Amino acid sequence: MNDAKIIIVSAPSGCGKGTILAEVLEKTGAFLSISCTTRGPRVGEENGVNYHFITQDEFDKMIDDNAFLEYARFVGKSYGTPAKPVDDAISQGRDAILEIETKGAFQVKESRPESVSIFILPPSIKELERRLRKRATETEEKILERVAQAAGEIEKSPRYDYVIMNDALEDAIRDFELVVSSVKANDNRADKFKAENMKETIEEVLKNA
Repeated sequence: MNDAKIIIVSAPSGCGKGTILAEVLEKTGAFLSISCTTRGPRVGEENGVNYHFITQDEFDKMIDDNAFLEYARFVGKSYGTPAKPVDDAISQGRDAILEIETKGAFQVKESRPESVSIFILPPSIKELERRLRKRATETEEKILERVAQAAGEIEKSPRYDYVIMNDALEDAIRDFELVVSSVKANDNRADKFKAENMKETIEEVLKNA
């Protein structure tokens, strides 16, 4: 029986999402969806690894062909999740992980209601800000912008199926794996991470700003 799932994952920048997913991908062999974008590659980015870099005409044709699971436009550039690689992975029995923003997550959930959506919380907004500062890769203005954006994203987390917290990395990886395992087994082991059961935790994270 093919129990492969589309797993939608969202989290604020600086929340450690990439580290969690890297570990999960290495352990499970799941497929990580690579988005298409019309922006040019940044230093160190590779076509087909970080993004599929395409022209706006190519992007528009994919929209016309209904080839995206979700797409959006940011700062004059287009971004989208191509459907075929995800569907191919699922048909091969591999979970397909979509690392996308909240707006895209809700689009996918609407078109593919069988998908599983997971939101990863920071322990607090203050801790998120501390992690962003520790990176020392962005200006003060950009850090404050990301912190404000994070609060807006966290406010949308109750609309996800499951919500976990990345306080200690190993625990977060274990919780993520538990959610996926529980969904596949159709049991109640991960019920405590269901969004409706995480409302107090979400409120606490937002309160500690």
